[in-house]
Amino acid sequence: MTGSLLEVIALDVRDAVAAEEGGADRLEIVVDMASDGLTPAAETVAAISRKCALPQMVMLRGEASFLATPESLEGLRRDAKILSEAGAAGFVFGFLDSAGVVDLAATEALIHAVAPLPWTFHRAVDHAADTQASWRAVRLLPNLATVLTSGAPGGVADGLPAIKARCEAGDGPLIMAGGGLRPGLVPVLMDYGVRAFHVGSAVRASWSDPVEARLVRQWRELID
Repeated sequence: MTGSLLEVIALDVRDAVAAEEGGADRLEIVVDMASDGLTPAAETVAAISRKCALPQMVMLRGEASFLATPESLEGLRRDAKILSEAGAAGFVFGFLDSAGVVDLAATEALIHAVAPLPWTFHRAVDHAADTQASWRAVRLLPNLATVLTSGAPGGVADGLPAIKARCEAGDGPLIMAGGGLRPGLVPVLMDYGVRAFHVGSAVRASWSDPVEARLVRQWRELID
């Protein structure tokens, strides 16, 4: 891998192949972007594994919220096992309780379920009632590969000051910037010390259109 990590959202095999062709390092596999990404089918992960060599970070999220119930956690645990067997290289998840505090019990239960695979804490961190406290809770969790953050619920452009503060606090190596990421923001983020970038809508015409290898390649060149 090059010095910087480029992760591309893929909904299917066609997306995955285009992302690989364009020079991505890693995929995030999701379904239903209208809900900001939910758990995909194991068949999708298996099909991508057959056609594409990139590691797949697979979303574990059953509904369009950051809350975890005992029932939903049990379902995600089962999903994790099936998705691992299908070829997942790691997972993407994270939970807040009804007060907007990181739900450590739920998050740790899934870390245990997916161990020893790495995982990403997703943008739930940006929606916490106290983002500094949420970072303190998350950064010490085992097997944590990256934290997908835009610094603010509205996207990276709004979140630059928060991302800068996190880098100054020493969290730069954990940060994967994503959520409304635009090319003009990359040099600023790199100055802060961010070295991992996550793109979805920026490499396709719309969510109903496939990933374009040409656009992935532009991002590859930008972050290199």
